[in-house]
Amino acid sequence: MAKQTSFFRSISRLYPHVRPILPRLLMGLVSALLASLVALTIPQVLRVLINNSLKPGGAADAVWTAAVVILILGIAEAGLVALRRQFVINPATTVETRMRVSLYGHLQNLTVSFHDRWGSGQLLSRAMTDLNFLRRWMAFGAIMLVVTTLTVVIGIVVMFSMSWQLALIFLAAAVPIMAYGFRFRTRFSKVARRSQDQAGDLATTVEESVHGIRVLKAFGRSREALENFNEQAEELRQTEIAKARHQATFTMVVTLLPELALGTGLVVGVMLCASGQLSIGALVAFFATAAVIATPVEFSGMLLAMALTAKSAVDRHFEVMDSVNTITSPPAPQKPTQLKGALTFTNATFAFEDAPDKPILKDINLEVRPGETMALVGITGSGKSALIQLVPRLYDVTDGSITIDGIDLREFDVDELRRVVGVAFEDTTLFSNSVRDNVLLGAPDRTEEALDEALDVAQAHFAYSLPAGVDTLIGEEGLSLSGGQRQRIALARAIAARPRVLVLDDPLSALDVHTEELVETRLRAVLKDTTTLIVAHRPSTVALADRVALLEAGRIAAVGTHTELLAHNPHYRYVIASLDQEPRDLDSELSALEDQSEDIIR
Repeated sequence: MAKQTSFFRSISRLYPHVRPILPRLLMGLVSALLASLVALTIPQVLRVLINNSLKPGGAADAVWTAAVVILILGIAEAGLVALRRQFVINPATTVETRMRVSLYGHLQNLTVSFHDRWGSGQLLSRAMTDLNFLRRWMAFGAIMLVVTTLTVVIGIVVMFSMSWQLALIFLAAAVPIMAYGFRFRTRFSKVARRSQDQAGDLATTVEESVHGIRVLKAFGRSREALENFNEQAEELRQTEIAKARHQATFTMVVTLLPELALGTGLVVGVMLCASGQLSIGALVAFFATAAVIATPVEFSGMLLAMALTAKSAVDRHFEVMDSVNTITSPPAPQKPTQLKGALTFTNATFAFEDAPDKPILKDINLEVRPGETMALVGITGSGKSALIQLVPRLYDVTDGSITIDGIDLREFDVDELRRVVGVAFEDTTLFSNSVRDNVLLGAPDRTEEALDEALDVAQAHFAYSLPAGVDTLIGEEGLSLSGGQRQRIALARAIAARPRVLVLDDPLSALDVHTEELVETRLRAVLKDTTTLIVAHRPSTVALADRVALLEAGRIAAVGTHTELLAHNPHYRYVIASLDQEPRDLDSELSALEDQSEDIIR
């Protein structure tokens, strides 16, 4: 959990976002305050009516006049309440939207290492639930907390003006309420933050189970997933009960003590009237005023709880917004005068942030010539995937350097670098959009010719036979497609980007033998002028390469042609012998396992 800050320090961080709508919020505050003042005026009308008009010999017309005045005051109060809502609702939703867009933009800029550490559900709850609550608090909770406080203060002043003896009784009840309020604030803040964090964890679990539903079904683990979810949901329920218990106790205190003061004040008030120290009209007006401020006092428990929850929402929001993007463009970006695509690793070392003393890659020295295709091979865990993620600066080297045409990657403008470098990962990620939009995601020219060529090279002709052709929506993460189809779309996307340097992480692993041969034939023609670094998990992929780099324990152990390494390097022969000979469509395997499990259940 992040370091706790004071309420006002946390809320003050909203000022840059709220400043444009501050005049509207102030007008909403004034409207709400005037509505409360109007409500406090009604008891004074009653006092005048009782003291002047209801005594023997009083004018009957005064009753009707008082009734009309009270009616007008009631209508004015209702109108001011409606006006308050009109002033604050639209601006508050504007702030919510801007903060949400700002958060999303910041998440897009943050490094991959940040997203490695944060659960998607936590980020989702901050972007949706927390900001939605902040909007409601700005539009209602914050204004009503101020108005409630001022209403109670003004009401007590009015009560003192009518009877200081009775006012002291009510003021005495406020002392234990204030004392308990400080205790409530500390306890409720902690439980509110725990509730929001647990809700984020629960959202992460839901998202993971939905995305992994095929795996859960295939391995018959739906019941275990349900039990795990139930445990997390029960923890959240207990936390919510604790929140409700704290709030209920505080509400009981702020309701019970004023009621006790009201009963005591009634006895004392009657005695004062009997002794002639207080008029009946003043007594009625006093208790009518007490009734007006009783509702805000009882309401204060909920408003204080809203304020503390809003404080937690602000803290959670700025936990993300305060995260620093360490992969940025330099003040004066450089660019090769003539982009050829020479890729060079010089003593490149890389370690993840959570294990800086355990580098994954150590002193990598490798040169990939312009237009050359270099295959990376190595046993599992040797660092192949980590190495290729350094090229588009998804991660930065912790030591050494990587250059393109002699320019350090860190000297490039980040956006420009990622236009120069195209990527296709083994674990394909597609978006809930059309095939066309997925393929042309990074394409400099979003033309039909670019789309057709990319689909042809990747042998993704199946896209034309989908229900709406290339405009077919393929569903979340492309799960409506098979593994091989998704991989071909991802490969087409990398090709359509027309990069000068292309990095591929085993892009053909889910293709059948025939399709793989067709793709390889087209790739050879397409990659002839593109510098390509390709992770190979099968001998057929190695055959695409001009040269091969052997990774062993995070270091480049050897570089040469496939024939040279096969003849002179025993470890290379061992790696090649261990590579998959036949491609596997994991989605098809999971589907088969799922069918088998359902047959067993039946």
